[in-house]
Amino acid sequence: MYPRTHHQPDQPILDVLHLSVSYEGREALEDITFHLHAGERVAVVGPNGAGKSTLFKVVAGVLPPTSGEVKISGYGPRGHICIAYVPQRSQVDWRFPASVADVVMMGRIGQVGFFRWPRRADWDTVHTALEAVGMEPLANRQIGELSGGQQQRTFLARALAQEAELVLMDEPLNGLDTPSQEAILSLLDKLRQQKITVMVATHDLGQAASHFDRVMLLNHKLVRFGSPQDVLTSENLLRAYGGHAQLIRGADGTTTLADTCCDGEEEHE
Repeated sequence: MYPRTHHQPDQPILDVLHLSVSYEGREALEDITFHLHAGERVAVVGPNGAGKSTLFKVVAGVLPPTSGEVKISGYGPRGHICIAYVPQRSQVDWRFPASVADVVMMGRIGQVGFFRWPRRADWDTVHTALEAVGMEPLANRQIGELSGGQQQRTFLARALAQEAELVLMDEPLNGLDTPSQEAILSLLDKLRQQKITVMVATHDLGQAASHFDRVMLLNHKLVRFGSPQDVLTSENLLRAYGGHAQLIRGADGTTTLADTCCDGEEEHE
């Protein structure tokens, strides 16, 4: 069977303590400390290259920290089957010959075990997850034939089939049209009802403010972490984005930020 890591029920689902990560002498993350509780929904925002993807990879256990530690319910991230990590779509090989149902079944590996055939109950779990995200009619479709929104819903179904307690989604709304974004946000509401903790990296500050309990403003260091109204102030945004920030105040009093730096994916991530 796949190795399992136990949980301490009195500990936060995620506890990050003085986390630092360096690439070739450059600090991607520096002395990051925060914790999350079950069912929270957190938006991680910051300029390109700020370390958002690095943070997710360390929490998921696929990248070791240079210093500090990450604890999932009291234990290190490796060996947990409760963490679902959805990378940026640009990092996924969509040519891989797998059906939607096959991709969702990959979330069951921790339950089934390596080199074992899925049982009927596992396939029932897969199809229940697909129904929950509205993807059951496309269960036999090749993953590369899907739209961006359908691909993201498939990965959410995989997290449900995995019985994940912590879901990390790196730029899941990037490049999606408005209806697809709204569909994904609606599915996140379902995860909240199941007390599943969700961290989403996004560049949309409006969505971060309106759809998330707390916002993490990151630029290598933790600039601010708290409620949207406390974090998304002009002062904090200028601290995080520096000279690359362009704040535009609308007629209704709202402030929009344009990040003029580094179009494209995050560096070294």
